[in-house]
Amino acid sequence: MTSNAALFRWMLLEEYRLHAKLFGSTRFLAFPVFVAAIVGGGVYLLSLTGTSMGAVVAGLHALVVFFGLQVGTLGLVGRDAMRDVLGDVTLLVFSARTLPISWGRLLATFLAKDLVYYAVFFLTPLVVGFVPVALTGGLTLGQVGLLWGTLLGTFALGAAGSLALVGLGTRSKVALVVVVVALTVLAVLRGGALVGVTPYAVYTDPSPTTAATALVPLLAVTVLGPLLFEPATGGTTRRVRTDRYRELQRLPGVDGMTARPLLEVARSSGSVWKVAFSLGVLFGVAALLLDRVAAATGIDPSAGVAFGTLLGLGSFTTFNWVTQFDDPQEYLRYPTGMDAVFGAKFRAHLVLAVPTGLGYLALAAVWYPVADLLVGVVVFPLVSVYVFGLTAYLTGLSANELLFDTPLFAAFGAGMALLAVPLLVASLAAGTAPTLAIGGAIALSGLSALVGYWLVRQSGPRWDVKLRTGG
Repeated sequence: MTSNAALFRWMLLEEYRLHAKLFGSTRFLAFPVFVAAIVGGGVYLLSLTGTSMGAVVAGLHALVVFFGLQVGTLGLVGRDAMRDVLGDVTLLVFSARTLPISWGRLLATFLAKDLVYYAVFFLTPLVVGFVPVALTGGLTLGQVGLLWGTLLGTFALGAAGSLALVGLGTRSKVALVVVVVALTVLAVLRGGALVGVTPYAVYTDPSPTTAATALVPLLAVTVLGPLLFEPATGGTTRRVRTDRYRELQRLPGVDGMTARPLLEVARSSGSVWKVAFSLGVLFGVAALLLDRVAAATGIDPSAGVAFGTLLGLGSFTTFNWVTQFDDPQEYLRYPTGMDAVFGAKFRAHLVLAVPTGLGYLALAAVWYPVADLLVGVVVFPLVSVYVFGLTAYLTGLSANELLFDTPLFAAFGAGMALLAVPLLVASLAAGTAPTLAIGGAIALSGLSALVGYWLVRQSGPRWDVKLRTGG
């Protein structure tokens, strides 16, 4: 019988070999160095603006919990997408049917592996980059060590919580919607109470009582994730005659090439629910951040600009869904150019992301002024266009290459920050200069959409050449 320790080691080795093969050992191992450098530079620049160290630490925890939530959506990807990304390869986590190991044990070991793996390659470099400025900002080495521990716990809470939600969705989609809505409502109405049961609360109040309180939800979701998740059976194939392909083409702007990625998403693991889930996770995090910023600073940010910006940036996940089954070389056999392929992916991206994001903005109207959220209705789709264009231009149909490909990730991060930073600043400034901040946010979003659309048009010829020449 395979021991848990041996399985854990094999999964760690598998993860390293996978990324080293995809991106090259040198580029992959440079990723932690890049993280440390970018965090150090970012914290230093924030300190020059007068941002308090407490606000920076809170922002780091928000970043890490969002990253953990995204990592935990493994169950939405499934073996079908893995095969298209990696070829005819079966990862250990998908081998319950071929090894004498239960699915729950595999998944629990996978979570432990992720915790250690990302602690080394992401969380530790993040804290290392934080150290020089943190020490000059009045933090002690003990507080820096505590920061590392609470960030690790925050990542674990995000990853395990996301997997628990996905597991709940495999059993009952209605129950998943109820839980997600309840958590969102709690985040908006009682954000402080929700934060009080997270590892971040241990950093702000490092007492045994706080630690014990924060440990309960972490242990709960860690246990529930593997227990709740039910993998697709993948046994007999049931063929159903359907005219959905033709029905989709009757929609405005949807041709045959656009219908293909829409059907691929609908028929894949998680269906279109994973689009709603991904943006819903970001919506909840954004609602919690807005609540914390208002409570900590007394600033009343523009919810419309903030939600529109963050949901637009989060539509990057929708790009992943509409390209997850693509083999770029496949399209070279078709009697059409790559410009038509990217155009179709672009339309599918908008069909899936825009209505979902607008739905969350409508939900936010329960707590925020409708007039303010109308700004988000304008900002969100424009930012989504920019995000699609930037991602398509840099990665083609292989957005997964952003992960741990250091030069590519740096270029993508710079492109995203170029838009995100001024828009979020405009959101914070809306309370003191509403006309200038809102007008500037709309104008910048419109300009970014033009740039994004231009990048979409350039992506076809660029990747047609690269695929044909192997460049």
